[in-house]
Amino acid sequence: MQGILIVDKPTDWTSFDVIAKLRGILGTRKLGHSGTLDPMATGVLPVFCGGASKAVDLQLDHTKAYRAVLRLGARTDTGDSTGTVLETAPVTAGEKELLDVLPQFIGPQMQTPPMYSAVKINGQPLYKMARHGIEVERKARPIEILHIEYEGSPAENEYTLTVRCSKGTYIRVLLEDIAAAMGQKGTMSALRRVAAGVYTEADAHTLEEIQAAKDAGPAALEALMLPVESVFASLPLLTVVPRVEQHLYNGCPTSRYPAADGRYRVRNEAGQFLGLATIVGGVLRVEKLFVERN
Repeated sequence: MQGILIVDKPTDWTSFDVIAKLRGILGTRKLGHSGTLDPMATGVLPVFCGGASKAVDLQLDHTKAYRAVLRLGARTDTGDSTGTVLETAPVTAGEKELLDVLPQFIGPQMQTPPMYSAVKINGQPLYKMARHGIEVERKARPIEILHIEYEGSPAENEYTLTVRCSKGTYIRVLLEDIAAAMGQKGTMSALRRVAAGVYTEADAHTLEEIQAAKDAGPAALEALMLPVESVFASLPLLTVVPRVEQHLYNGCPTSRYPAADGRYRVRNEAGQFLGLATIVGGVLRVEKLFVERN
């Protein structure tokens, strides 16, 4: 079974927990996932199954979108409501102050990863050090916040934001920084990923739905899979004749190819997705195949 399964990750599960569960459901260890989610977070987790796992590192769109809740009045060691409260303070700002500061967070910026994160220093994940009360210096990393939208207040001193951002952005840190810009202490009380690259909530299935499809038979499970080609939908399509198809299988270049230089997703004349190829100086070369070689 090959394809991309978009999982709606449940709360209190790690991304690895989801993979472990799917290995049992799908009967394969050949799985990869895109974009780790914190245990408290829910939402879109793309899982690459079988031969599609080769596409994990080739994704073109790494942007993410989240719906998060900022709670004012306290700061925690983890940056979210699962952590230990380090500091409390009276709430003296609200919706107006929030709307005033949001524009300053749009655009490229530097962000320091939190201690409770999977970032490794000298081979050791930061969260393991944090659990032992160790704090180390971390280098700020470039990120970009593409869009922030205020979605309302679900409870007193809580504010829902939708954020579209680059890969590697920590929403917990962003919300703490927003609170600080308001002159407040704040933490994240809820997080849901609503999109990962080209995949959205509309594509996602719960683990219960995936198990039910498994119980219904291979066809039902296959129907939940998105094609690996969907990762590369933004690339121009190239349809090749059998002679060129064979060249791709054999790793041979095709000279004087009648198409513009660039990167392509490639199908054969039957419409089957073959993989990725590039044309440089009129020479077509295979980049990555996602079919069995003939």
